[in-house]
Amino acid sequence: MLEAATRAFARTGYAATSTDAVAKEAGVSQPYVVRIFGTKLELFLEVFDRATRRVLDAFRAVVESGEVDPRSAEPLEPLGQAYSALVREDRDIMQIMIHGFAAAGDPEIGRFARRRMTEIFEVARSAGADDEQVRAFLAQGMLINVMLAMGALENIDESPAIRALVECILGDELATLLDAS
Repeated sequence: MLEAATRAFARTGYAATSTDAVAKEAGVSQPYVVRIFGTKLELFLEVFDRATRRVLDAFRAVVESGEVDPRSAEPLEPLGQAYSALVREDRDIMQIMIHGFAAAGDPEIGRFARRRMTEIFEVARSAGADDEQVRAFLAQGMLINVMLAMGALENIDESPAIRALVECILGDELATLLDAS
């Protein structure tokens, strides 16, 4: 049922997704969804936690593996590669993150989003990167998320300007992401 909820929330976000839509996606009744998860908010927080935990766990695994070289010009590149692999495997992760951050006006979602982003920040810092490298890494990652969320890859041939924008933002990662889409 969490996979169905992830698909539903990834498509239409927190505000526009009902527990009925989740139930239809899962092939169960709406009362069953409510009985299992309580409220739509509790269900969304579970989905948001699950998606962001996958990112956090992937980053921790990279740091613990010793793949990160703090002396490198791009010490967080292995974390970026791990994130790219996750997004190629399951684009809904990125969509849930975008929707979760966008729904942060809800106090509980906002509190969770801030806590998880802080955890991701701390893991990136633990890799030995300085604050400027961490800032650039997180900013680039969020920019890539926005590009993916707005369908830039799927519409890259819409105009020369969108192609140039996508190539500028995604750089070397573009070919890999195009292969996955």
